[in-house]
Parts: sequence; structure tokens; C-alpha cells
Amino acid sequence: MAKPCHGHGVPTTGHGRKEHRSYYHLNAPADLPGRGDWRELKTIGLAVRLYETNGEERSDVRFYISSLKRSAKTFARAVRNHWGIENTLHWSLDMTFREDENRTRGRRVAENLAWLRRLTLSLLKQHPGKQSLVMKRRMAGWSREFLMQVLTGNTS
Repeated sequence: MAKPCHGHGVPTTGHGRKEHRSYYHLNAPADLPGRGDWRELKTIGLAVRLYETNGEERSDVRFYISSLKRSAKTFARAVRNHWGIENTLHWSLDMTFREDENRTRGRRVAENLAWLRRLTLSLLKQHPGKQSLVMKRRMAGWSREFLMQVLTGNTS
């Protein structure tokens, strides 16, 4: 009989801390409430991170729904790749817009500016020019013609 849940553990070290990540992956129950709302739902995953900060042990637990077949190793790779993409996005926003230096205090204003920066970053990345993202941002401020190329995607 097949095991109902796959597990995979990964000890990691980095940035001066030790962590242990555990991943659990199981088939989504047929009678799961709301399952019909998720067309390709096959599995449910649980990611647990145990780590130490300032001598204090802490944990972080995240739940995921997935269209993957049940495999804890594949699930672990997907979770790690997801956070790699998030971290890369944050780095791009900070380098292009100096986002970490933003001191906007109003929550709604800060959310709107963050949304605009992400949209702008996406448009700048789609522009075929070989310039860096920072240079493309500057050029869009200096030249109305270049700004229109970025906004419309029309470079001819």
C-alpha cells in the first residue's frame, strides 16, 4: 500500500544561521471543501522551517495547494524556486528603484507605489534595449519617445 504522505528534510546553513526545512506532500482529499474551485488541484503541501535567531529557536510553517503529482522532493524544489523568484524580484526592485530607501508611511500609498514599481519593472524588462534596467528607467525620464516605446512596446 502506498504511503499517504511523502516527506523530505533538508538541513541548510547560510548567512550565519542553521536551519532545517521539512517538506510534506500528500494527495488532496476527494472530499476537501472547495476542491471544485481549484480545477487542477492534486496535492497539498506543508513546508516547515526550524531555525535559530539570537539564540532562540523559531519555526515557520506554510501550506500550499498544488497541481503537482505527490513527490516531496519535487514539492521542496518548487517551494525553494518560488522564494528564489521572490528574492530576485526584491533585488531588482531595490537596484532599479532603490525601494529599500523608500520612506512612504501611508499604507495605501505605499501599496500603490509598490504596485506601480512592479508594473514599471515588468515594462522595462520587456523593452528589447541592451541598457540596464536603471538606465532604461532614467532614459524614460529623459526622453518622451523612449518612454512611449516602453509603455507601448513599439520600438520602430
